[in-house]
Amino acid sequence: MKPLAKLSIAFTFCAALMGCAVVQAKPGGGKVGINPGNALNTSNPKPKAGLALAGFSAGCFWGVETAFRETPGVTATTVGYTGGTTKNPNYEQVLTHTTGHVETVLVEFDPKKVSYKKLLDTFWAWHNPTAVNRQGPDIGDSYRSAIWLYAPDQLKVAQASRDEEQKNWKKPISTTLRKAEPFWVAEEYHQQYDAKTGHRCAPPRNYPIGD
Repeated sequence: MKPLAKLSIAFTFCAALMGCAVVQAKPGGGKVGINPGNALNTSNPKPKAGLALAGFSAGCFWGVETAFRETPGVTATTVGYTGGTTKNPNYEQVLTHTTGHVETVLVEFDPKKVSYKKLLDTFWAWHNPTAVNRQGPDIGDSYRSAIWLYAPDQLKVAQASRDEEQKNWKKPISTTLRKAEPFWVAEEYHQQYDAKTGHRCAPPRNYPIGD
């Protein structure tokens, strides 16, 4: 199947299940790059001088990437898979929920223009962190909530941010904090998905999932 055909089918699936709002996606900042930490060429990305990396898993990575591309101070993003055991998995493998990978957005940012805490605020605002192995109607461990740490000083900030976010929820937050693991860039048709389609899905934060 051609990538554009896959993209069309993927959007139809998303629209049917998540009630995607058919609206024009906002520009992603124009100058926001697509190769954070040289991730297109390595599974162990490193930030450019003066920049930093962060990794976030908050359900389907399409909308999550858009949220970060619209955050001032973000210099590059890409979507991919991390936290699993299979080397360089593809989307179909990850969907079997047997590889351990989770859909993730890798973010490169300028700490002088946006703080790591601000990125965490964007992460929390997008999804329901109390949901276990799901976001909205997407179910399975590939949609779990996770923060991937790319620098030692991120741990304390992320822990404090998680504790603060917990005050907004009755249920315990399920988000895990883990040291960054090999990151495998997803297929091209997943990259900057909202910009390609001109549509976007509503954030799953308030999707009813029951008790």
